[in-house]
Amino acid sequence: MSEHVDILAFGAHPDDVEIGAGGILAKQAALGYKTAICELTYAELSSNGDVETRKREGKKAAAILQLAGRYSLGFPDRGLTGTAEQIQEMVRLIRRLQPKVVLAPYWEDRHPDHVACSRLVKEAVFDAAIRKKVPEVAPHRVQRLYYYFINNIGKADVIVDISTVYDKKRAAILAFESQFVPGPGRVATPLNQPSYLAMIEGRDQVWGHQIGAAYGEGLVSGQPLALRDLVF
Repeated sequence: MSEHVDILAFGAHPDDVEIGAGGILAKQAALGYKTAICELTYAELSSNGDVETRKREGKKAAAILQLAGRYSLGFPDRGLTGTAEQIQEMVRLIRRLQPKVVLAPYWEDRHPDHVACSRLVKEAVFDAAIRKKVPEVAPHRVQRLYYYFINNIGKADVIVDISTVYDKKRAAILAFESQFVPGPGRVATPLNQPSYLAMIEGRDQVWGHQIGAAYGEGLVSGQPLALRDLVF
């Protein structure tokens, strides 16, 4: 059975993609497209939760978003150095899944791992198309690379209406209870403050308003977007 997917979304940690592009993945899955998430680390340095908890939460979120697959490369948390070995592992996954579209974190973010992930994905997407890179696996050329926002908001090149699946996005984020819900034994972090999820929802409402929808998710393209015709 083929593992090929239409959209592969990379994040540095479990929950990154859910925050920035969970609605897009839920909507595309509902339309019949195959979607997948790959987190580069297990987030073993997180202030709350542990690796096994995050894995369980990730499986729950994957079911909510109807992902075709969820992958973890197990790079060190706060160790996304972009070594040849790290890039090669990402190239192998891209070639194995052959996505048409890849999503990555936006290159400006307060968390250094999100910034590093953005750079690593760009390099891996580029190398995945080079035949002489990782020659034991056939090359694959990704059609589109878009960047999603995690902690910031910015000017989007593309806004996707996610109004009909917003309940799924909200549920997928909250599946990571250890990160977003205060509780016994958990320390206070920016993520489990009431203002954080309110900020995410407000941001999605701002983008939605820009396209006449209740909720939207914004993406940035590193390359010009092509139209076949101005009238469509």
